[in-house]
Amino acid sequence: MSLVLGIETSCDETAAAVVRDGRWPLSNVLHSQIDLHREFRGVVPEVAMRSHTARIVPIVQQALADAEVEVPALDAIAVTHRPGMIGCLLVGMSAAKALAWRFGVALIGVDHIRAHVHAAFMCEPDLPLPCLSLVASGGHTSLYLVRAHDDVERLGTTRDDAAGEALDKGAALLGLPYPGGPSIEATAVDGDPHAIALPRPMLSGTSLDFSFSGIKTALLYHLRGPGATRPMPELSPTALADVAASYQAAVVDVLVGKLRRATQQHQPQSLSIGGGVARNQRLRHAICADDALGGLRRAFPPLELCSDNGAMIAGLGAWQLARGMTSELDLQPAATTRSRA
Repeated sequence: MSLVLGIETSCDETAAAVVRDGRWPLSNVLHSQIDLHREFRGVVPEVAMRSHTARIVPIVQQALADAEVEVPALDAIAVTHRPGMIGCLLVGMSAAKALAWRFGVALIGVDHIRAHVHAAFMCEPDLPLPCLSLVASGGHTSLYLVRAHDDVERLGTTRDDAAGEALDKGAALLGLPYPGGPSIEATAVDGDPHAIALPRPMLSGTSLDFSFSGIKTALLYHLRGPGATRPMPELSPTALADVAASYQAAVVDVLVGKLRRATQQHQPQSLSIGGGVARNQRLRHAICADDALGGLRRAFPPLELCSDNGAMIAGLGAWQLARGMTSELDLQPAATTRSRA
């Protein structure tokens, strides 16, 4: 049996969890900073870092208490060290290093994006390989091919906005609350996804990269005319629902279209999703309804393992620990992820 504490502070969630045997969360504690960043309609790095500094100790203490575990009983402390906002990463890494040094526990640096990929295997460890994995969030949108747990290749990534970022910006144009993804989804429930015509960028050709900025611009021009010269219209509740549904459908169609193309090119045996956008129910339903993807075994992690969380960090950390992949106390943060693992 292994016990690993996972610490996650890459963006605007302060999170910690204790996971047993790499699969079973004994605790999973998270503090969201949504209220702090709402007025800015996006994450402000310095505000996020200050909040992490204030919250990290009580969050870790709560995770240990909920799991009824003390630090000396841990086999390792896993911490996100890439990718993310450097100041935010440093807060979690400093806490993890201090605990590892004080109690002589192994330290493990974890790639945040790889942890999103790994979350599916925590839920379904026997997923057949190769597995096609979509990681979509406010900061990242990428496709990965998992040939083995130590052979993960990035097939494509966004060239501009991430999917979650595009949803946030679309919600801002429509005057919907931050964060935009959940607001768009809630508003779109009774809307017509075919009400307005919006582009599906980069679905021609063979590329597995993404682009969402054109969808956002098309929404702006729909609302305010070419060149955005008209005043913003006042939409009725029905019209607002239709626009939100159409915008969400455009983003989802691009994600599903790229999954379909990647399946045709690489012939995976399974498919998984992760990241905050993976919580979107239209995306989940569209994947299940797609004929090309229907023959794949699918792994949709529970919602609490899709958003940033400490359990996925601990889960991947446990896998790395079993293979002797520990880190030194001079581990450094990095803003970007690698294309291969």
